Amino acid sequence: MSYVDYTYAVARIRAMEMTLFSSATIEQLMGMKSYESCLQFLVEKGWGDTNTPLEAEAILVKETEKTWQVVRELLKDKQDVLDVFSYQKLFHNLKSAIKESITSDSHGNIYFDDCSIDGATMAKIIKEKDFAALPDFMREAAKEAYESFLHTRDGQLCDIIVDHAALVAIYETGKKAEDSMIRDYAESIVAVANIKIAVRSQKTAKSLDFMKRAMAQCDSLNIERLMMATLSGIDAICEYLLGTKYAEGAEALKLSPSAFECWCDNQLIETIKPQKYNPFSVGPLVAYVLARQNEIKTVRMILTGKLNDLPEEQIRERIREMYV
Repeated sequence: MSYVDYTYAVARIRAMEMTLFSSATIEQLMGMKSYESCLQFLVEKGWGDTNTPLEAEAILVKETEKTWQVVRELLKDKQDVLDVFSYQKLFHNLKSAIKESITSDSHGNIYFDDCSIDGATMAKIIKEKDFAALPDFMREAAKEAYESFLHTRDGQLCDIIVDHAALVAIYETGKKAEDSMIRDYAESIVAVANIKIAVRSQKTAKSLDFMKRAMAQCDSLNIERLMMATLSGIDAICEYLLGTKYAEGAEALKLSPSAFECWCDNQLIETIKPQKYNPFSVGPLVAYVLARQNEIKTVRMILTGKLNDLPEEQIRERIREMYV
């Protein structure tokens, strides 16, 4: 895609950014008295369409579909640049297919269809053990996870194998990308995932071997030092992070689990914000997709809180930073 094409596409995205929810709009949604009034507020903001039921999941799914449809139309023959942003869904489908194939136990809608291998196709590939039909970066992990789960029925081990492969795939794809936005995305995703693994490993007393299998190398963290800090406790994790670009994560970790999870998500928003000022690359289009995903996730949290009558302070501490 040429600079001219990107300029047109970015101009379209800039116009669409005007409809993204600001922090003030999120405050308005928070101020709604009931779950039903929240849904009505979203409809008034143009969420869903005339055929969408007045139900949270239907509205949120429709908004996700709208986002991808517009961006794919704008990218035309360059849609492959979006692949890395669906790797987590793609590898999730692999985990689900392995477990379903071996246990013959389906738990409803466990697949994502908005990625390069939809749920039905992935299930067929794994059932037939046609690993060659998978992308190169998935094959070995798929074989290992399948054999491991077949013989041990250890779902956690299956998850570790596949999740690690997903992080490696994201990072390697990012490293090869021409656009800095994709490189920055990959670095942020993998680094934050490593920090989450450290925190959860400390809380559940996981071994060093477990962390070695779960974490993936990245430039912005020394994962060997992070693993050793994890073995010493939360305070040691915080001390290590304070010496990295993720120092704010240490502060959030000291506050509460919710504050830490919120910080993890906000890291991605901080990564993509510079794309607002870049009119000559795919960056702003990708940033828009990620901003919408963050927006939809935040709205989902508010709706869930309202539906379950959670206190406002509990909902508020889960609210993510907005792109606009």
